[in-house]
Amino acid sequence: MATPLESASQTSPREQRDASPRGRNARSADAAARLRADALPDGSPPSVDLDAFRERSLCRGVNPVFYWALRAVLLPLFLVYFRLRRVGREHIPADGPLLLAANHRSFLDPFVIGMMLRRPVYYMAKRELFEKRLQGRLLNALGAFPVDRGAGDAGAMDAARAILARGDCVVVFPEGTRVRPGPLGAPKRGVGRLALEAGVPVVPIAVLGTEDVRRGWRIRPRRVYVRAGRPLRFPTDGTASPARAAGVTERIWACVSLQWEWLGGAPAAPDARARTQSRPARRRRAHSIPSSQRDERAA
Repeated sequence: MATPLESASQTSPREQRDASPRGRNARSADAAARLRADALPDGSPPSVDLDAFRERSLCRGVNPVFYWALRAVLLPLFLVYFRLRRVGREHIPADGPLLLAANHRSFLDPFVIGMMLRRPVYYMAKRELFEKRLQGRLLNALGAFPVDRGAGDAGAMDAARAILARGDCVVVFPEGTRVRPGPLGAPKRGVGRLALEAGVPVVPIAVLGTEDVRRGWRIRPRRVYVRAGRPLRFPTDGTASPARAAGVTERIWACVSLQWEWLGGAPAAPDARARTQSRPARRRRAHSIPSSQRDERAA
């Protein structure tokens, strides 16, 4: 059996160099270099682990101490500094699964909507907000979970359905991004699909005034309004075809638009409203024409 001295003498110079503090620093530098090499071609950092944040939302939920402490601070601040006016709180169920569909104007919107309920809310946030580890963990503790916009993120939809299945609230912004200023943007049909697949009531919500709050790093005192409509319920069998999801989305967004215009928001352009209203009419006319006449027209 070799003695410790003989073992040390048999160690290669490279192993002795790696065992030294300088060698450990070199290995750290090599690991950093490999991490940079794994970055995306445009020089951006490696993609964030979205599933880890979603799993934390499903297993741990919001941090109750952090959530309620922050809400206790923000609520009087919003009521005094932003003169927050909340309308329609009686329409929001006090318990049970709930989907909140709202327009999106500012980073403050999830916090303003959270002031309408006395229970935690979960909401989808763009994946870029989770690339900074500390910021991602703070948002995750407040109920945010990431969504990869424009990529048909099935993981985000699965997380939203699981949160609704356990009886919690989920906030979605059908526009998909912040829209300011002017009238509401066009919704995406993901909210209709989620409503049909989850089979939960949907509360339309409009937020007005948050787009004027932030100018650079300044948070200015501006009047903020939020209004909730009556819950919408849709018959469902747990599936959602693209056509049904689009129809439900139009219905939800029409109710959001009603809340928006009641608050004094800019109405949609007449041509855009006419196009939206004409789609169901065209489908109804097509279905009302007998099949024999449709065949003759096609011929």
